[in-house]
Formats: sequence, C-alpha cells, structure tokens
Amino acid sequence: MQIEGLVSSSDSKARAGTLSTDHGKIQTPVFMPVGTAGSVKSLSPEDLIETGSQIILGNTYHLLLRPGMEIIRSAGGLHKFMSWKEPILTDSGGYQVFSLGHLNKITEEGVVFQSRLDGSKHELSSEISMDIQRSLGSDIVMAFDECTPYPATVQQAQTSMELTHRWEKRSLDYFRSTEPYYEHQQQLFGIVQGSVYPELRQKSARVLVEMGFDGYAIGGLSVGEPKEDMYSMTDRVTDILPEDQPRYLMGVGKPEDLVESVSAGVDMFDCVLPTRNARHGILFTWDGPVSVKAAREKSQHIPVEAGCKCYTCQNFSRAYMRHLFKANELLVYRLASIHNIHFYHDLMAKMRLAILEDKFLSFKTDFFNRYDLKRAGAGS
Repeated sequence: MQIEGLVSSSDSKARAGTLSTDHGKIQTPVFMPVGTAGSVKSLSPEDLIETGSQIILGNTYHLLLRPGMEIIRSAGGLHKFMSWKEPILTDSGGYQVFSLGHLNKITEEGVVFQSRLDGSKHELSSEISMDIQRSLGSDIVMAFDECTPYPATVQQAQTSMELTHRWEKRSLDYFRSTEPYYEHQQQLFGIVQGSVYPELRQKSARVLVEMGFDGYAIGGLSVGEPKEDMYSMTDRVTDILPEDQPRYLMGVGKPEDLVESVSAGVDMFDCVLPTRNARHGILFTWDGPVSVKAAREKSQHIPVEAGCKCYTCQNFSRAYMRHLFKANELLVYRLASIHNIHFYHDLMAKMRLAILEDKFLSFKTDFFNRYDLKRAGAGS
C-alpha cells in the first residue's frame, strides 16, 4: 500500500499524502475515531461524515464476542452491518490480550481467553485473527501481536517482541493464503514492538520491513511510559520504516501527541480520547481542553470555541451543554463528541495544509505557544 502524492516537510519529518482503498481515499495525516463494537459512541455515520471522518476503527476482540462473526458475515461484512461506506481499519485483538490480561493465557499458538461478557472460553491466534478480520471485511487488517506491558525488562521486552514476530509472520502467511470474503481488497499492516528499548524497536522495524507488509504500525506505546520515551521510540522507528508506505501510531493520543508524532513522520492515529473525554465534559479547543461541567460555564452563552464550524458550536452554548450534563440528558454525549471529533479532524487538516505549504515547523511552534496543556487537567 503506497502513499500517493507524498509531500515531505523541509524542516521536520512530517509528511502528507493520500491512501487509496476500495471504499475511498484517505488524506494523511489522518485521525481515526474508534468504533470498538461497530459504533463510535453516541455518533451516527452521518455525524462522523459531517465532522470530517475519513476512516474509523473497529475491534476484532469485541466484535468476536458480540455480535459474533456469523451475524456480521450474514449482514455482508462490517461496512454493511453498521451502514458505514468509508474505509475501516480493524485491530487484531492483541491489545485486548494486554489490557484484559487477567482473563487470558498466552502460549506459542496464541491466546486462550475468558469472555468478559459471560465467562465463555475463546481462542485468538494469528490465523483466527486473520479469519475474523476477513469476516469483518475491513480495508486495513492488523497482524496479530502481543502488546508488551510497561514496565518490562529488556529480556521480557525481547521475548515478547520475538513472539510477536512469529505471530506476525504467521499472520502474513495465512493472510496471503486466503481471499477476501467481499468484493473489495484488504491490506495487512505489521506492528513494531520492543517497549522503550531503542535497539529492540529498531530490530523489530527491520524484521517487519523484511517480511514485506502493506503498511506498518507502531504498537506498545502510550501504555504508561514517559512521554519522552514514546516520542523517542516513534522517531527511531520512522527512520527505518519505508518512506512510501503508511505509518500508524496505535492508540495515540492527545492533541500535543499528534503534533509531535506527525513531526516525527507518522501518518495515521487512533484513540478513544476525544469521545471518552466528551462523555466526561472535557472538550478540546485550540487554547487547550476545557470542562463544560465547571461552575464557571453556568451562564456562558457562547460556543465551546469561537469560530468552530462543528454542528455543536454553530448551534449550542457552553451554558446549555453544562445544563444537559447536570440534567443527565443523553443529547450532551452526542454534542460533545461531535465537537471533539471535529476538533481532531480540524487539527489534522491544518497540519496537512502546513505540510503542503512547507510551514509545518511554524505551525508546530504556534500550536504549542497557544495550547495550554494544564487546562482541564490536560484533557486526561
């Protein structure tokens, strides 16, 4: 999978281009809203399109447990099941193996895990993950990996990384031996691991490039390590990954993380933060995150952000949104999520324009001069 029309910044590693899938083109850098169970929480497909969403993310683990592959296959795949006509990327389930570790057992073959829903036993392996993602029909499929916990010793990180490489080779071999279920092509991305150890990260990147995936992700970051380590590992890995293929930093992140990581040469991102924070009343602005649940917003008859073109800011005030939160009215989750997703897409669009105009470093400087990380707890 090549990035078409790639343009690189002269004062950083930032780049902009276009990815082509059978469900449409994706302009990079791009943020992908997370629709874990086949829905971006509180938002309809029309809402997502209106905010500027080009591609969304679904999850193998959660969709396997509910509703199950038989239902999704009978619907004609995830696109038709959720009435989303644009591209979809699916995670392999490896991250849930990490985050729900108390419910699973890892072996060379894969993972045996207990459903968080009803306690039933299930298996995930490279081959099973590929079968599930074939059934889902996502445009971009992720290889099965183990997300290395943090902290980990160098030996633990190496053992985990090497297991990931074996699982990813099996993913690639099995994926190449099968065909899509539906009438569109799928692309398979490998996932770089190695924790916070530079030599492991570099080795992992080289091993995966040698395997020859359609694109490459950087996994196992934003799992508790210091920000400096996340930025450093990302920067080292992008130096090795192919120039003409997409680079995806998984599970990241806050607006400041997106700016730093685009500067390091990353093209694709996903994170639950914009919708999760929206449900807690934390909304993102160019001056930093704000809490519309705060008492000071009680009589603020102004939009969340002046000049914002999202549906929420064009029609509703901070005071109204605070009222909705206090009254436990469900509408507020939709309105807050619309604003946050729109903000993220607007941030990506402005970074893309700065790259195309070769003004990215100036954009980055202006962003950090204005964006207050301390507001509303830095959006955490």
